[in-house]
Amino acid sequence: MRVLVTGGGGFLGSHLVERLESDGHDVFVARRSETDLTDMAQTADLFDAARPELVFHLAAEVGGIGANRANPGRYWYANLMMGAHVLEQVRLHATPKLVIAGTICAYPKLAPVPFREDDLWNGYPEETNAPYGVAKKAILVGAQSYRAQYGTNAIYLLPVNLYGPRDNFDLESSHVIPALIRKMEEAKERDEESITLWGDGSPTREFLYVDDCVEGLRLAAERYDDADPVNLGTGEEISIADLATLIAELTGYSGTIVWDATRPNGQPRRKLDTSRAQERFGFRATVGLREGLRRTIEWYQATVPAGAPRR
Repeated sequence: MRVLVTGGGGFLGSHLVERLESDGHDVFVARRSETDLTDMAQTADLFDAARPELVFHLAAEVGGIGANRANPGRYWYANLMMGAHVLEQVRLHATPKLVIAGTICAYPKLAPVPFREDDLWNGYPEETNAPYGVAKKAILVGAQSYRAQYGTNAIYLLPVNLYGPRDNFDLESSHVIPALIRKMEEAKERDEESITLWGDGSPTREFLYVDDCVEGLRLAAERYDDADPVNLGTGEEISIADLATLIAELTGYSGTIVWDATRPNGQPRRKLDTSRAQERFGFRATVGLREGLRRTIEWYQATVPAGAPRR
């Protein structure tokens, strides 16, 4: 099958592209450096060149709490436009299927735990990432609307926080796991007795290893054709404080962890109900957090040697 992957040069996209190619598909990779999906003309040119039978829309502008606070307008605009343009080109090119990666940030700040897909609209997202979450949730509305009016087969998945090899380790824009790994590795190099982390450590998060997410995307593309959004996750949560302790153990960092409570915590809890994914297309995560962290840390240590310059 000829497959287009937007964001195919990114973290999740690169892993998906590898899997699709290993499965024998003809994969067309859309990279930000080559195509600006916020521009409709460039998006149309991309579809003309790719002629896809299946599209995975993974492209996004995203980051951690700090990046979201610094770029609310850009994150709202870019993610909304990219999703709308891809959806419209899928319609115009009569592409048989579109798989859209949404975001856990679309859920209400105080959604009942575990988060169920039916609660997606019962409140406003957590403030620090609301512009991003609202933009991505609007694409769900578009997908369902295009399905109702034009018969577009667009499905919408809600992956929880991802991590794994080749993640973004830039401290200005990274998510919590790569940020913690880098902070602790660098603190070891410098013999620092302590590191300071944002918040008070009390929020909980759920994390999905990137290879598990790829499997979820693949299974949904093969087996799922309905309008309902579907969570992708493990169904297990861990506090940020416990996560930091675990990463310290796995990296070998023995210093003190100091919490800066003047910095935002973000959403209080994140834990998904993952039953719909299992029921609808047979997805269940297989890589536990400790094992996934071990693989990620080993990749980081092998790829970014001690003392090497980092962006």
